[in-house]
Amino acid sequence: MPDIKFDIGIAKRLSRKLLQRPLTGVSGAGNRFRFAVQLGFLLLCLWIGLEFHLFVKYLESGGTIGSSFRPPGVEGFLPISSLMAAYLFVLTGEIHPAHPAGLFILLAIVLVSMIFSKSFCSWICPVGLLSESLHNLGQKLIGRRLRLPRIIDSILRSLKYLLLAFFVYSIFFLMDNVSLKAFLDSPYNLVADIKMYYFFAHISRLTLYVLFGLILLSIFIPNFWCRYLCPYGALLGTLSLLAPAKIRRDQSLCIDCGLCAQACPSMIKVDKRRTVISDECTSCLSCTDACPVEGALLYGTAGKKSYLSAPLLAVAIVGIFVAVTGLAMILGHWHNRITIEEYFRHMQNIESYDHPR
Repeated sequence: MPDIKFDIGIAKRLSRKLLQRPLTGVSGAGNRFRFAVQLGFLLLCLWIGLEFHLFVKYLESGGTIGSSFRPPGVEGFLPISSLMAAYLFVLTGEIHPAHPAGLFILLAIVLVSMIFSKSFCSWICPVGLLSESLHNLGQKLIGRRLRLPRIIDSILRSLKYLLLAFFVYSIFFLMDNVSLKAFLDSPYNLVADIKMYYFFAHISRLTLYVLFGLILLSIFIPNFWCRYLCPYGALLGTLSLLAPAKIRRDQSLCIDCGLCAQACPSMIKVDKRRTVISDECTSCLSCTDACPVEGALLYGTAGKKSYLSAPLLAVAIVGIFVAVTGLAMILGHWHNRITIEEYFRHMQNIESYDHPR
């Protein structure tokens, strides 16, 4: 029986044929594990949302309907307050009692990003899942991925960094520990989660138009919100440059098919780099799933034995998140220190609470 050898030429011709077909989402092992983690966190967010809805109804009714339990996880949707609390902790060592869970959730997200790049965006964030789903819908509708001209893409990408710079300057350069504590102690911040709830529960027509516009843009332009407007993503992208775990390409095995670059939702030219160092890489593993040659594209640190499979990466990301938030529970910094009586008093004046200036 004749020997069957791997023919690079045949592989390249096969990959070119694959490239002629529209790629409407990679469905390999990496993405299946990632979707399972994303779905788990989405269901968790929906459960937290339901619990918080019942809590607000309890306050509105004077304790006759709903539930008196306030889910601490809702503080994960207060990133600005959490960033201020983090800065106050750096300056004074104090964990502010208003939204302590938000501080630890932010710490977990930052830690994950500093080890596994901007993986929060593609493995945990529910907005990332929504954005990705809209993009996949758009690919199925038009049969291909739309890309903005490079100059326009670069200008738009700078917007999220300008937003991040505004928040960083406002918090870290204009505020000291006294002004930080004054804001965190303010009635507005104490009920910021309820104010956020009312913002979406009583959504304005203008907000609806903006959301509809973002949804429409996300269908036809990949990850429009995440790529161009999310300051959270800008922060995590900057921190991810320090991450030891990255996508690495073995040039001796690569057949230059370009499937990895085509699969990348962040439009990174993975096929042109030995190590992907980019603030847009979310460690989604779409590129490694698309690679037709085993071992040519792997995720991990520089050591040959340090590469992570999708299941191990999923366990590591979830493990870090659970460990940090679990530490907050053990230390008694998960639930806030606001009593139900204080919440009732704030509810009487909540319409008058405005952002402190």
